[in-house]
Amino acid sequence: MINLKSKIYVAGHNGLVGSAILRKLKANGYKNLIYISKKKLDLTKQLNVYNFLKKNKPKFIFIAAAKVGGILSNRDNKAEFISQNLLIQTNLIYGAYLAGVKDLIFLGSSCVYPKKSKQPIKENYLLEGKLEETNDAYAIAKIAGIKMCQSFNEQYGLNYKCLMPTNTFGPNDNYDENNSHFFPALIKKIYDIKNNKSNKLILWGNGKAKREVLHVDDLADACVFFMKKKTKYKLINIGTGKDYSIIYYAKLMSKIILKKKISIKFDRTKPNGVFRKVLNISLAKKYGWKPKINLTDAILKSYNSYEKNKKK
Repeated sequence: MINLKSKIYVAGHNGLVGSAILRKLKANGYKNLIYISKKKLDLTKQLNVYNFLKKNKPKFIFIAAAKVGGILSNRDNKAEFISQNLLIQTNLIYGAYLAGVKDLIFLGSSCVYPKKSKQPIKENYLLEGKLEETNDAYAIAKIAGIKMCQSFNEQYGLNYKCLMPTNTFGPNDNYDENNSHFFPALIKKIYDIKNNKSNKLILWGNGKAKREVLHVDDLADACVFFMKKKTKYKLINIGTGKDYSIIYYAKLMSKIILKKKISIKFDRTKPNGVFRKVLNISLAKKYGWKPKINLTDAILKSYNSYEKNKKK
């Protein structure tokens, strides 16, 4: 059993998700936490990872480390996305097994599901169809991670869970307009409009693609919840179960933050991505977890965090 004294390793602790998990663990009273910077431990180096895990022998591991990016970055850098993610997760999962770690959570992504999945997307839709072409390399790496965890569970009786979060945002996000996901990019654009006293917002594609979003603190809450929860199923969707069009988010954000209507234009030379992607979170709810932060509060929390960091 995991308790407040258990040694817990958070891989990727400086990233969006890893930093949120670390905050949540500390807030809940966990004190025996391990984390290490990229400079001191390169997770793509197999022997270094194995030695680190054998030496530290954590009771539980969160695998939040990954190479991530937005639609354009995923489309144009497939070699790096597939190779780096395969290396990182393979080293950590196999290294965990060698170090005698029986419990871990591997964080995937909703992009692992087929492009034309029925909506909302259930966990058993995995591998039932073709992937979205713009991020298939990243998705295949994450699918390999899921299958690796399943294989180790079946062969060695381990408890390696895979949580599949929807589009996640919040503190420590990547706000680069060309390399980030749509939500942080939108926050940056709204900030720029507010501070430059502009009235024009340019969205990629046609704005009709629908997306589900989740504040990272809700994802961290789910991670700690399922760390302690015994589950029959090891692949579990984490989201809100609600999705809206990108243009809806743009209008809502401008209303909440700018408190005015703005002119929205579309850059149709940029990709739309998959048309719709919303997760079925019935399984997570069945186990007793559901998101707590509403969309308006999530937007304000994220915008205020971004604004605060910009002013530093």
